Amino acid sequence: MGDQDLSDSGSEEQQEEQEEQQPVKENGVYNFSQLSASVQAVVRIRQKYQALKKRRLEIASSQAQSTFSPQRSTSPKIFTFDGPVASPTLLEKEKRKKKKRKTRRVLYPSGRVRKGGPKQERSWAKSCLFFLSIILFLQVYNAIENLDDHVLKYDMEGLEKVLTREVFGQHEARENLLSQLRDYLLTYVHSKPLVLSLHGPTGVGKSHLGRLLAQHFRYMVGERLVLQYYVRHHCPSEEQVHACVQSLSALVSEMVTQAEDEEKIPIFVFDEVEHMPRPLMDKLHELIHASHTNEYLNAIYVLISNLGQDDITKFVLHNSSSTAAESRTRVSRELVPLLQHSMVRHHPVWRDAEILPLMLLEKSHVMQCFMDEMSREGFYPDQAHIERLAGEISYYFTGGKEFSRTGCKQVVAKVNLL
Repeated sequence: MGDQDLSDSGSEEQQEEQEEQQPVKENGVYNFSQLSASVQAVVRIRQKYQALKKRRLEIASSQAQSTFSPQRSTSPKIFTFDGPVASPTLLEKEKRKKKKRKTRRVLYPSGRVRKGGPKQERSWAKSCLFFLSIILFLQVYNAIENLDDHVLKYDMEGLEKVLTREVFGQHEARENLLSQLRDYLLTYVHSKPLVLSLHGPTGVGKSHLGRLLAQHFRYMVGERLVLQYYVRHHCPSEEQVHACVQSLSALVSEMVTQAEDEEKIPIFVFDEVEHMPRPLMDKLHELIHASHTNEYLNAIYVLISNLGQDDITKFVLHNSSSTAAESRTRVSRELVPLLQHSMVRHHPVWRDAEILPLMLLEKSHVMQCFMDEMSREGFYPDQAHIERLAGEISYYFTGGKEFSRTGCKQVVAKVNLL
């Protein structure tokens, strides 16, 4: 009975499902109680698609976690009764770090007012210091501009070009001379006059250099502030020494007074100082070291002589094989102190003088003298002719070099014979 009842109930359920699936006709129109088979198929496909999509997302998230998580060790796990500990993800770690970085908000107790820091009062000392710094800067800048303007009065660049073009073979002496003049002419007020002493053998260009200096400063400061004193010409005999002393004193006094009024520096060039009488040398020393008035302190004295020429000749011949740098160093360390000592023994006027030795001229320098003189006289400077004329002069032969015994002294006479 039981089996029959079950079969009957099953058959009834099947009939009910078939009836539910079949459309019912009401008023001549079919009415579907459930979804059609095609719609059900679409729903099933959509559910499968969502299930596959969810599964793919789970697989991708598991792969991402596996890339950041360390590799599993192959060592056997130790059994513990503790449950699995969940490792924090990267996002949680970053959130924790951000929370730590955040500064805590300062809370003030209720009923109290927040007190501000101490008020900074305005410091007048800082303002005064800043103002004084500006004034000092303007004064220094103005002083520098005035120094440049004072040097421009004498055109030292033009003098350098003239000496480079006219004086041969005396590079070191020329540079020292220009350096001394530039430093002294930077300002008008000085504590002592500048004394430059040119020494060298015959024909090396001492007198020519003195003439170029006098000519340049005559053009720059005027004829009345430049004195070119030749001892044999201005004081030829010993009977006139007393008169020469008085005239020199009056002339120098007049020139320094005029230079003081015009705010310029006079220059005195004394040539052939080795022939100057002792009383005249004493008067010159007195004028150079005169300190009773300020106008005597602002002056330039150039002393030209052949005193010490033997020491210069021996030094050049002994160091002929040395390089230019070594020769320059030995000149400042050995030759200049030797000349200073011998000059002071001759007269104390050289005690505070700047010694500028002029060296012997080589054959190439003599050839330059011939070329310059022939160009001045209107002759064509033929190289073969110049070499022939330069070969007629006597030389010192040492260290593979030829040094002229008389320098360029005979150049003018030989060119005049052409």
